[in-house]
Amino acid sequence: MRGVFIDANSSLAEIFERQRQPGDPEMRVHLDPDIKPEDWPAILDGAEIGIVDHTALPTDVARQCKGLKHVVFLGTGARSYMNPDELAELGITVHLIKGYGDTAIAEAAIALMWASARGLAQMDREMRAGNWLRDDGMQLTGKTLGLIGFGGIAAEVARIASGSGMKVIAWNRSPKSHPGVDFVDLDTLLRQSHVVSLHLLLNDETRGFLSRDRIAQMRPGVIFVNTARAAIVDEAAMIDALRSGHIRHAGLDVFNTEPLPAGHVLTTIPNVTLSAHSAFRTPEASENLIHAAWEHCRREAGA
Repeated sequence: MRGVFIDANSSLAEIFERQRQPGDPEMRVHLDPDIKPEDWPAILDGAEIGIVDHTALPTDVARQCKGLKHVVFLGTGARSYMNPDELAELGITVHLIKGYGDTAIAEAAIALMWASARGLAQMDREMRAGNWLRDDGMQLTGKTLGLIGFGGIAAEVARIASGSGMKVIAWNRSPKSHPGVDFVDLDTLLRQSHVVSLHLLLNDETRGFLSRDRIAQMRPGVIFVNTARAAIVDEAAMIDALRSGHIRHAGLDVFNTEPLPAGHVLTTIPNVTLSAHSAFRTPEASENLIHAAWEHCRREAGA
């Protein structure tokens, strides 16, 4: 069984080659992170396994990938790039990698929360323009952090936030318990939280989950952090709430269109801190990610 890492950047390619072991399946690295979806068939060249970092795989393109049986997606958000159900009907299994960057993403969420609370990005922009902007920040010690969705990332966020003196509450679609976290219904979380951090996977049930009505239920002056997926949120409603001040500040790492286009409305609103879908990007997370990808390939090749 052959495989191809179809859109490797130089850093991931280096880790991939370093983790190669004797007896591993034949895996080729295509060192080009900027390929187009229509390039899949030619790059795979009949290989059964495709490792993909961020390139979309439309179903009509997948039909042209003769021999493809397994797609190893480097992360959990494959549905933003392909339709796993439609691919399954073609005999292609999509494999996700969970937990590789829980700590990295949690630290990024916390960083966005603190930056939002103190307006750091806005002050930085103003000072670079020659303006001495000073404003009252939000002191987070003693405030309530609400986590929507509670998996490994949210558990790490809870650990860090609890250690900084915040009260942590959470809502999850299935019952859960965790030390130091109070699980509440969604209405209670939206009403009580000074900060809301989103930690749901994107699927058909969660698309548009944070609707205009639910945003309206949030505590006035709330800080909103999203390191999950943009499509979980009604973007227009979020923008309206930012402009009105109902949302004090948003810290966003994910967007409906990536890269975020120049002049996008979110780049024009002062009470937004933006990061380029980079919450997962640390050397430690990348090592974990590639290790898990190799394990998928070894398992499928030996099946």
